[in-house]
Amino acid sequence: MLNVLLIGMPIVWGNLLLQTHINVWSIRYYLRKSGQSTRDAQGAWPLFGVITILMFGTMLQIALWGALFWWLDEFPTLETAIYHSGVNFSTLGYGDLVMSAKWRLLGPLEAINGALMISLSGATILALLQQQLRDKFRGTAN
Repeated sequence: MLNVLLIGMPIVWGNLLLQTHINVWSIRYYLRKSGQSTRDAQGAWPLFGVITILMFGTMLQIALWGALFWWLDEFPTLETAIYHSGVNFSTLGYGDLVMSAKWRLLGPLEAINGALMISLSGATILALLQQQLRDKFRGTAN
């Protein structure tokens, strides 16, 4: 079990670092692209950009886990490893592909990592939507 943690935790920490930077980049992108305007759809494109950035970041994290699984020789192809990783990261858990007993604890570790990272992306989107609403109501109050 210690081996699993020694192998898996650097990926978790790497994903935490990656997600932190992706969230910050997303917020900076949004702030740069969304000026004050009276048009109702004014914030749609910056928000779309943020969602795209966050989605790309999630896919990158899935690929990182998949690369680890492939490197550990758990799956015959990188594509299969990334598929398995996507099922784990999203907490879907089909169970159609199973890891060996030696590394199977990496699955729940990735699922916990994925749940946290996807939640953080959702929180970022929600915070930006709330900011849009605050800006809109502030603009109409004047």
